[in-house]
Amino acid sequence: MHALLHKFISTIIRRGNLTVTFSNGKSRHYGGGHGKPVHIRFNTKRAERGILGNPEFYLGHYYAEGEIDLVQGDMYDFLEAVFTGDPGGEFQQRPWMKAIAALRYKLRHFKEFNVAHRSRRNVQHHYDLTGALYDLFLDKDRQYSCAYFETKETDLEEAQLAKKRHIAAKMAMTRPGLSVLDIGCGWGGMALYLARFLGASVKGVTLSDEQLAVARKRAEDGGFAERVRFELEDYRHVQEQFDRLVSVGMFEHVGRPFYDQYFQQCAKLLKKDGVMLLHTIGRTDMPATTNAFIEKYIFPGGYIPALSEVMPAIERSGLKITDIEILRLHYAETLKAWRERFMARRDEAKALYDERFCRMWEFYLAGSESAFRWQNLVIFQIQLAHDQQAVPLTRDYIHEAEACLRAIEQRQGEGVARFPQEAAE
Repeated sequence: MHALLHKFISTIIRRGNLTVTFSNGKSRHYGGGHGKPVHIRFNTKRAERGILGNPEFYLGHYYAEGEIDLVQGDMYDFLEAVFTGDPGGEFQQRPWMKAIAALRYKLRHFKEFNVAHRSRRNVQHHYDLTGALYDLFLDKDRQYSCAYFETKETDLEEAQLAKKRHIAAKMAMTRPGLSVLDIGCGWGGMALYLARFLGASVKGVTLSDEQLAVARKRAEDGGFAERVRFELEDYRHVQEQFDRLVSVGMFEHVGRPFYDQYFQQCAKLLKKDGVMLLHTIGRTDMPATTNAFIEKYIFPGGYIPALSEVMPAIERSGLKITDIEILRLHYAETLKAWRERFMARRDEAKALYDERFCRMWEFYLAGSESAFRWQNLVIFQIQLAHDQQAVPLTRDYIHEAEACLRAIEQRQGEGVARFPQEAAE
């Protein structure tokens, strides 16, 4: 067993400075010996067998269970050694790993069959955790999606504000009073931003009881209850039409079997001269399956699409693609900030839940950051419309709108932004 595991680790760790202690107490060193030292220990033979059979799942699983420990360094350091030491992903090309991936791919339809009641259960699994947990590592607006880092010096708070500004600018909000549907509104930050700085009338829908309660209270406390309403409602059940649609970090929960339904519903809800902005995690390579650990413990029913899976559904819906932007590495930096904040307040998280939960979330945050930094994950921002003339001819309006919004943010709500195209009319 130990000889097989040693051979396996030797093939994937060619760089770095890794020490592994096996369950029999013996230690070996891997990599070139340069860089930050990392030391991992297997406490049980079961954990060793799991890593040999399916490391994608069992590394996180047995770390959470305490059957694998980090003696030196942290989980992110270890994953850096793995992903930079095996840049070609050779361990994933092993016959047994390819067989596991093929089986999971065949079962993907069942895993992602997110009918309404199943979608609600999946959302509750993650988003109905106590809000005190999210306050440990999110920004003050509780933006639980990729931030937008305009410079290397931008901090998390500024980057999350810039994300909302960037999305709002792409929505071409040319006048106050536009109606907006926020699909998957979270704790209400995007909806409240649109109401405060653009004078929009917003409906936000969520399937999380915890998020709904917080969002409604924020609207009430901020004096926006007349312009912003939040509902516990599946997007498939919304009936009104809107000038603008926005969806940030929700599409990952739709599931491939429902892509046609999703975009057809969006086409139905969007007015003929309207604009939609979809912000979602995506993959840069071919369609695959959700990471097994993430699927089981973090986001059941979730799936990260390739662009080739999204485009056909959009085309069949009748909506037109008017803009696509790929945000590279922005989520890696977002997750780095979340991970560092979480680890700095780990004891508080443990008091809310337990050690197993903390280890699970350590792995989730470190693994997700690694996937955006060294693997195949990015952010797609896709702008859609019925009419190709719904947005200006060039992308200059985005920069102009951001400048307008930045100015109005600095004045802290002394009115609503007037965009250049509105002023010119």
